[in-house]
Amino acid sequence: MSGQKTYYITTPIYYVNDAPHIGHAYTTLACDALARFKRLDGYDVFFLTGTDEHGQKVEKSAEAAGMDPQSFTDGVSQNFRDLASFMNYSNDAFIRTTESRHARASQAIWTALKENGHIYLGTYNGWYAIRDEAFYAEDELTEGPDGKKIAPSGAECEWVEEPSYFFDLSKWQEPLLKFYDENPDFIAPETRRNEVISFVKGGMHDLSVSRTSFKWGVDVPGDEDHIMYVWLDALTNYITAVDYPNQESDLYGRYWPADLHMVGKDILRFHAVYWPAFLMGAGLGPPKRVFAHGWWTNEGEKISKSLGNIIDPRAIVDTYGLDQVRYFLLREVPFGNDGDFSHRSMVNRVNSELANDLGNLAQRVLSMIGRYCDGVLPKPGDRTSEDTNMLDQATGAMETIRRHMDNQSFHEALEAIWVVVRAGNAYVDQQAPWQLHKEDQARRDTVLYILAETIRHLGLYIQPFMPDSAAKMLDLLEVGADARDFECVGTGSALAPGTALPKPAPVFPRFVEEEAEEGARRS
Repeated sequence: MSGQKTYYITTPIYYVNDAPHIGHAYTTLACDALARFKRLDGYDVFFLTGTDEHGQKVEKSAEAAGMDPQSFTDGVSQNFRDLASFMNYSNDAFIRTTESRHARASQAIWTALKENGHIYLGTYNGWYAIRDEAFYAEDELTEGPDGKKIAPSGAECEWVEEPSYFFDLSKWQEPLLKFYDENPDFIAPETRRNEVISFVKGGMHDLSVSRTSFKWGVDVPGDEDHIMYVWLDALTNYITAVDYPNQESDLYGRYWPADLHMVGKDILRFHAVYWPAFLMGAGLGPPKRVFAHGWWTNEGEKISKSLGNIIDPRAIVDTYGLDQVRYFLLREVPFGNDGDFSHRSMVNRVNSELANDLGNLAQRVLSMIGRYCDGVLPKPGDRTSEDTNMLDQATGAMETIRRHMDNQSFHEALEAIWVVVRAGNAYVDQQAPWQLHKEDQARRDTVLYILAETIRHLGLYIQPFMPDSAAKMLDLLEVGADARDFECVGTGSALAPGTALPKPAPVFPRFVEEEAEEGARRS
């Protein structure tokens, strides 16, 4: 569509040395909700995810598995594709850094940096963390109980001495600080922005961008002894996916620079410092925004392999339900903060907010229409101030939701929706259509119609977060597939009185504890 607004959103590409876990699911879910929201809001969206498949860590993991690196990465990358399908993510593309097009793009940005005088050959002596695929300065490290050097991430570091090409990062302090100043929304949340600015102000060393001690990576153009440092290779995926180095392509012209890179807080430096410097050095535009979210704990404990408490997304979906998990992860904590996954909190959200609040509102209203109006949407009469206020809350929530989504405040967007949910339940109780059925059926019809319209809006609003449940809710109102985007918010696309509705069915069942089920069987 000519003149259509575009939106390019990316997850980080996930490292294939292990199976997908809740951290991967969380980042991609946040991107999925935002991508779905933007599509519904009229944008031409490009949503990218994928896998990072090069580096020493992958080479060692493949060796430990008794496999060659390509076969190893083929299998693990497929696990991430499978998770995307399982979690109902709507990504438009999935990129792998082992694709030939990515090697071409990585070598093209390397060549541009070298031709522009930003890459030179030297010797690297310093501390390197294989787990992080990152170099660290001495003053960033602590000493572990066994005397080993430990990175801020907790990864063990080893001393490396080898020939290396360097990127002249030390020259980018002032350009980066100027860029941050001119683009105050580039890094979010604010606390992370302050951390990055402090790091850059502290001075930066030139960055080693090639390795000779292993071979699993993209070859450095013109020097077969070197492969590219994994982060220069990995970050380039965001432009590979839009056809770089062909800057004349339709994809590149429509979507670059990216609107949002969503990342975990542990890889913010690579995205907010190295990446814009690489891009500017190559004569390319930086992305518009990088958002760093927090980490999850499990029942109050840090998640780790050694504790055996890694959360498998498939397991929690099997336990609680897909949309229930999607809702909980974006509702439970302010996005950007750390959060704790607990069974009790999950059950409380599912039963209190989904089943009792939203599910019960839809079920009892549609059941009353079925019982009192023979399943036909009633014709409303004159509105009272209470009716107008209810509809105004339902239609007016859109702007608040949009503002919060643009700030990646997913929990606030959901709270804005739940303000309408609670108002709807209060309106039901105040108007008491069951009593009006006995006393004033014309008034009953108006109240039930206002409530049906409220539920229609709630169905529209929850689509980015709980797409399957939203579809069920809108199906119960006979809302057509072509009447479900945000252009249909408001009275212009109101439900047609006289529409025959299907028999209502619960959209959000309560979560019943196994112990409660066992007790019921015994009684």
